[in-house]
Amino acid sequence: MKDELKKGINSPIYTSTSFEFIDQEDTVYPRYLNTPNEKAVAEKIASLENAESALVFSSGMAAISSVLFTFLGQGDHAVFQKGLYGGTSHFLEKEFERFGITCTVAASQRAEDMEACIRENTRLLYIETPSNPLLSITDIQAVAELAQKRRLISVIDNTFASPVNQQPAGLGIDLVVHSATKYMGGHSDILAGALAGRAGLMKEIHQTALNFGGSLNANTLYLLERSLKTIHVRVERINDNAMELAHFLDMHPRVAQVNYPGLPGHPGHEIASRQMTGFGGMLSFEVDGQEGIGFQKQLKLIKPSMSLGGLESICSSPAHTSHRHLGPEGRKAEGISEELIRLSVGIEDVEDLKADLEQALTSP
Repeated sequence: MKDELKKGINSPIYTSTSFEFIDQEDTVYPRYLNTPNEKAVAEKIASLENAESALVFSSGMAAISSVLFTFLGQGDHAVFQKGLYGGTSHFLEKEFERFGITCTVAASQRAEDMEACIRENTRLLYIETPSNPLLSITDIQAVAELAQKRRLISVIDNTFASPVNQQPAGLGIDLVVHSATKYMGGHSDILAGALAGRAGLMKEIHQTALNFGGSLNANTLYLLERSLKTIHVRVERINDNAMELAHFLDMHPRVAQVNYPGLPGHPGHEIASRQMTGFGGMLSFEVDGQEGIGFQKQLKLIKPSMSLGGLESICSSPAHTSHRHLGPEGRKAEGISEELIRLSVGIEDVEDLKADLEQALTSP
């Protein structure tokens, strides 16, 4: 957004919640997602995702719920891949039934297994790749083609990849959601969500979003726009660090399992190499014979902390954080153990990160 008054290099912050309406082209109001700051950020996100249109929300779940409740109503059905973010799974479990919506979680991330779940009343396919927290890979183009063939709306959670590493709209996906708190925000200081996609569908979602009220204030929009200026620099450095740490952990005798799509041995490596330009900053692993929380208490530089995608390297136990709402049986079904550690790699010197992991791995 240009500063027409003083020609400043940054976008002005419009803190007003009240705007003139007489003889104006549009009725501007923050809840309508049409303030100058909202539009400035949305245009940048649409460009990053190579999409026709975008909207910015108060959280990733506000974006996801707005999408789902726009296209699903009483009597409708949706298909979701196996291995979703815990917040999304919790939402489906707690909200769908009381609105008369049904869904099926496919047996895997494969398009064939998703197709097997499609019913006459299915309206939408939903995927997440790389998945949280096991970094499973879904063939985006295969799902997009399936949706087009069956005349369904396709939705992807692109948070883990970021638009720097993956642009699903170019592979045929209709709608792309993000927790913009993560790589788009990138500084662990804002909460936001984003959605990009086909203009016609986005127009429908806009109407739902007005009613749900998941808008973002001007100051946070300004901080998000600030962060988008450095997203490529940050993510590229994070990609490099994560790849090196994944190889380091994969070779370590104390590590039982590493989940990272950049590793040649990862089951989704070939597909990831096709649809991603970088493998991202997220990985997960299990330490042989060591409980996850105990290992994290030994770390000195890497901080045990919730969320992801910031400048600092942080780790968490999904069983105690992002997927705690699933319960023991639900986590077991998803393959999420108490020992699993999710690592969000930052921009620190990679040798310092290796040294911290090494001392924790070799602690008695």
